[in-house]
Amino acid sequence: MNTLKKNLSCLIISLTFLSGLKAAEEVYRIDTSHSSVSFSIRHFVAKTTGSFNQFEGTIHVDTADMTQSRVEAIITVGSVDTADKKRDTHLNADDYFHSAKFPAIEFTSTDWSITDKEDVYSVTGNLTMLGVTKEVILKVSLLGFGPGRNGAYLSGWEATTKIDRSEWGLTAGAPAVGNEVDIIINI
Repeated sequence: MNTLKKNLSCLIISLTFLSGLKAAEEVYRIDTSHSSVSFSIRHFVAKTTGSFNQFEGTIHVDTADMTQSRVEAIITVGSVDTADKKRDTHLNADDYFHSAKFPAIEFTSTDWSITDKEDVYSVTGNLTMLGVTKEVILKVSLLGFGPGRNGAYLSGWEATTKIDRSEWGLTAGAPAVGNEVDIIINI
């Protein structure tokens, strides 16, 4: 009987410890009304900017070990907005994003690494666009955690990266349109 009590006590302590580990993960849904996915690309001798207005995603933050955090996001290609309807229609056409066949851009993180700067992470992940998946690295800054309205708890993030659009087969408009795309994401 004494052995049974000991084993039960060990089991209860182990389960309490494991549930404590899981409690360190916080899950945040991207609030699109307070977030943005923006880009800029060279067009002739200047930069053209734009954004995607429809996107969703989830950030799983492991506060005990940030390297165990992860993120998934989906961007609706048809929501591209460069402040020029004619250009936006062309970007959705077959020679650019081909949004009828490839309606979404997806990102799933595969690794979170701590950098030498406080609250800045190197987040590696798979970016799928036009049916092609390539690895990208985002520089991600934690802007903070805090209370929001109606009892919500918030987290804020900024991510930046550069990609070569031609790696996904997005080559239309070259050389007038550059290949390097600067991406800025605020969540």
